[in-house]
Amino acid sequence: MSDISSTLQQQVLQAFANKTPLNIRAGGSKAFLGHRAEGEAIDLSGHTGIIEYDPRELVLTARSGTRLSDIEAVLAGAGQMLAFEPPHFGEGATLGGTIASGLSGPRRPYSGSARDFVLGCKLLNGRGEIASFGGQVMKNVAGYDVSRLLTGAHGTLGVLLAISLKVLPKPASSQTISHPCSEVDAIAYMSRLLCKPYPVDGACFDGERCHIRISGSEQAVRETRTRIPGDVLPDADSFWEGLREQQLPFFKRQGTLYRVMVKPATRPLAIEGSWLLDWGGAQRWLYSPEDIDTLRHKVAQAGGHVTAFRGADKKIFQPLSAPMLTLHQRLKAGFDPANIFNRNRLYAGL
Repeated sequence: MSDISSTLQQQVLQAFANKTPLNIRAGGSKAFLGHRAEGEAIDLSGHTGIIEYDPRELVLTARSGTRLSDIEAVLAGAGQMLAFEPPHFGEGATLGGTIASGLSGPRRPYSGSARDFVLGCKLLNGRGEIASFGGQVMKNVAGYDVSRLLTGAHGTLGVLLAISLKVLPKPASSQTISHPCSEVDAIAYMSRLLCKPYPVDGACFDGERCHIRISGSEQAVRETRTRIPGDVLPDADSFWEGLREQQLPFFKRQGTLYRVMVKPATRPLAIEGSWLLDWGGAQRWLYSPEDIDTLRHKVAQAGGHVTAFRGADKKIFQPLSAPMLTLHQRLKAGFDPANIFNRNRLYAGL
């Protein structure tokens, strides 16, 4: 065990004994997500370093405080990438925060989510115990997979110490094709593309134009280009980075930014506001003057749910049904019986 792991463990043991809440932090780039966590800081910013990486095995294991940019630089040097295209939301973004938040970028519907690429992890639980889950190969993650359960838990179940991820080769070629259209036409078109054997790995409607990214071998991209209408978007990497990092002009508006999740083919919703559609229409960003309860009612009628992603201090996450709340409470009690980690970050009492 490293010295910093031992220090973290001692802090958790003391907090468990005194029932002192702890706020897990490292780079702070995801601190805006969810409700404000209570407690004194437990700092993982010094818990860094790639533990193991063999490009031939397509697996990387790193400590949770390792900068995401450092990991991506090492992968790029071997012609590989994190296929779920995680957003950074700041220079301090770390691997632990990336997995704890469970966020994925524009490539998510086509390659998989952050959870799909987690092979294993090492966790410091609320009793001060260190446990390992999963492994470094896919066959070790069958059944009840705790390592993936921790993805998106926002640190409420424990402190992620190390994470093993599956990585993928970077595509040899990529182009983005753009054409003007309406929201209705964009949804229909992006939905049709999901059924086509095209190497699409990004589809977005920015309110005026539909942008389709195709990536793969040079031949596959060249052949697909002839089947996709529109013009090649110059400096496409900047567009997709701006979308991933919420730096496009759309995200500069004032007010609460809502994340609306619906089936990709869902028609435009009767909700006042400004929309941007990502993930081929499955993830929709919204600024709206309507209150959150009204929004949730309308989106629920379409089979979706709403998160207040930025600019809200209450009613951030979709309310849980009674069975789901019970399940969350049992998981919390099992991993963190004294409720010390990121208390109330997701829901009151959790």
